Amino acid sequence: MLKSHLKIAAKSLLKNRNVTLINIFGLALGLATCLLIIFYVVDELSYDRFNTNANRIYRVNTDINFGGNASSYAIGPPPLATEAAKNIPEVEKATRLLIATEIRFKKGGENISETKVGYADSTLFDVFTLPMLSGNPKTALKEPHTMIITRQAAMKYFNSIDAIGKSIAIVNENADYKVTGVIEDMPKQSHFNFDYLLSMATLEGSRGNVWNSFIYSTYLLAKPGTTQATLSKKLDALFQSHFEKQPGFNKDAFAKNGNYVRVDVTPLTDIHLLSNRQYELGANSSVTYVYIFSAIALFILLIACINFMNLSTARSANRAREVGVRKVLGSPRKYLIIQFLAESVMITLVSAIIAVLAAWALLPLFNQVAGKELSISLQTISWLFPALLLIVLVVGVLAGAYPAFYLSAFQPITVLKGKLSAGFKGGGFRNFLVVLQFSVSIFLIIGTIVIYNQLHYIQQKDLGFDRSHVMVVKNTTGLTNAQTLKQQVQQIAGVSSASLSGFLPTGSLRQPNSVFTSKVPNSRNSLFTEIWPVDEDYLPTMGMKLSQGRNFQKGNITDSLGVIINQTAANMLGFTGDVSSKKLYYIPEGQTDNAIKEYHVIGVVKDFNFKSLRDNITPVVMMLENNSGALSIKMEGADVKPFIPKIEAAWNQLSPNQHFEYSFMDEDFNAAYRTEQRTGTLFLVFTSLAVIIASLGLFSLAAYAAEQRNKEIGIRKVLGASVSAIVGMLSKDFIKLVVISFIIAAPLAWLAMHKWLEGFAYRQNMQWWVVAVSGVGAVVIAFATISTQSFKAAIANPAKSLKSE
Repeated sequence: MLKSHLKIAAKSLLKNRNVTLINIFGLALGLATCLLIIFYVVDELSYDRFNTNANRIYRVNTDINFGGNASSYAIGPPPLATEAAKNIPEVEKATRLLIATEIRFKKGGENISETKVGYADSTLFDVFTLPMLSGNPKTALKEPHTMIITRQAAMKYFNSIDAIGKSIAIVNENADYKVTGVIEDMPKQSHFNFDYLLSMATLEGSRGNVWNSFIYSTYLLAKPGTTQATLSKKLDALFQSHFEKQPGFNKDAFAKNGNYVRVDVTPLTDIHLLSNRQYELGANSSVTYVYIFSAIALFILLIACINFMNLSTARSANRAREVGVRKVLGSPRKYLIIQFLAESVMITLVSAIIAVLAAWALLPLFNQVAGKELSISLQTISWLFPALLLIVLVVGVLAGAYPAFYLSAFQPITVLKGKLSAGFKGGGFRNFLVVLQFSVSIFLIIGTIVIYNQLHYIQQKDLGFDRSHVMVVKNTTGLTNAQTLKQQVQQIAGVSSASLSGFLPTGSLRQPNSVFTSKVPNSRNSLFTEIWPVDEDYLPTMGMKLSQGRNFQKGNITDSLGVIINQTAANMLGFTGDVSSKKLYYIPEGQTDNAIKEYHVIGVVKDFNFKSLRDNITPVVMMLENNSGALSIKMEGADVKPFIPKIEAAWNQLSPNQHFEYSFMDEDFNAAYRTEQRTGTLFLVFTSLAVIIASLGLFSLAAYAAEQRNKEIGIRKVLGASVSAIVGMLSKDFIKLVVISFIIAAPLAWLAMHKWLEGFAYRQNMQWWVVAVSGVGAVVIAFATISTQSFKAAIANPAKSLKSE
């Protein structure tokens, strides 16, 4: 019996090729899109879950409110890990990581700058699951000047994973590090990714008992059954008991002005999607995008199923006599339902096969747009095929249920007498489906326009500095003659200025500390700020403007004790009017209160954005100090390509064994908003697909309407109705549905996108025209889709539809 149903279903589908192809195309497009989004969502949700004890690992966070400046960090003080493991019963193990900046390894006769370098405690393998290919995980990082490397790094430096006992020279430290372990390459789905991990025991500061310095990424392995709330509470209590014992610390005076320093923990599996703090070990994503794209996948799949229902119903007149004849010949209704469901499942199965092939073919392009490295592996296939089978059955039954029950309910007498229109029900349901389809489409159209407007606003906003035509030469710290390089570059024709400093508006290097307005430092006269060491050419190179005062002057000895502050710092310090007489006091890093130094304010620079536009501008204090972290070069003219070989030649002359690495400041700025740019592109792609699929739905309903009103159209034409009048008659009902969709979707989209924009401290307000353009665009798309069927019906020969009357 089943074989018979399948054979009849296949013949019926082949007989109605056009309808079958449209159904298959719509479902395949929806399923392929859904699959790509599922790959994306699964990848986002899988971060850090490769660790065996992922559900018991927590990272320490620090929240500071000091001097009116609140900040949140993904780091903790040096002794916290050891003390937590000793004194908190719920903590089984603890470990720390620290990013190593500007590390240069020696390979043969050249120096290679490596970026994926960090320091790690010997307890690293007690907390994280990092499969070791060779070496002892218990002892690999215990001794100073030892290191573990990944398989990729071993092949790069030794052409083999047999690297135990061999050494790599680190040029910065003028020291050799012995390789004591080789591990597998870290998974891409990790919130940190290192190729080289140096022993933390090498750093003397890592063993200190300083509780008011925050620098180490600290991780705790909790015992089974421990809750996040319990661990946070006990950890903060431990921290406060040590923090309050600092020399000269007055707890009551500190808290009186609203100051606080607190620690808590974040689950390891929440870091990638739910954490956006300063000093993260990598670029995290947002769970908001996972929710959005998951909803889009479901909506697109729903729209595709709706199209199937509508198109099957629209062609019902052609199947009505078949149903009537079958019923007269004694076919039970359940057999008719089974046959129609079989057709539906067969279409869904073919669509699923095409969707899998399309998703596989489009995966490289999707990776490029989404910034992912997704692939279909054996592990993917293990869950993909069962999931697809379930989707085929569920979608096939759901998409075919309405047509199956609808068509099988036809009364044979009514059908065979040609009075089919009297038996049609469910117009309201079909209208609801169209409204749902276009509500989703209009919502996505508004969202896409808002995202692109915000990205354009970010690109065009005056940031307070000029990032155009600024080339940043990296790793100049390793040069013994960085000043000579700067001088030579300044002599190149077309170079307007150059500055040596690793503290860039588009960089990640930060140096937070406190400055005071009195020689006796306390919480009442302090400001928690960033300290930037710069040279006298920094402001001109960055295109920054002074609101008052002057810039640092070359050769002016007194400027070594001068500072330039930004407007935010001046406001928070209460400096008004002329600031030239103002004093600031600063304790250099690692010094005691006795080493406090007096500085005089020589200028105020206009505020500039040096963090994400999601954050407000915070205080900055610039000091005239030597810092050769990077060489920034401001070039004249729009074409910067001719300058690159000249600058590289100067570099190679001074440092022939060092790789020449550079970037452009505008590209570095754009990289900070790559997530939003990718989101905007994905929104555009998915919105286009949703509109295409929704248009297929309208196309099917327009065909249905024209078919149902075939005789009416013929009579109207005989009585003199024009083509335009008939097209308008057939289109107006659908346009009404699109207008209703707009009324529903517009306020929802407005609220949702307004909420998204609230994540930016600097944003463009939503404009009324965004909603208007979306509504007009939806109506135009709908009319263009409907009019194709309406025009076809309007120009048809009325004699064909009336010949039996």
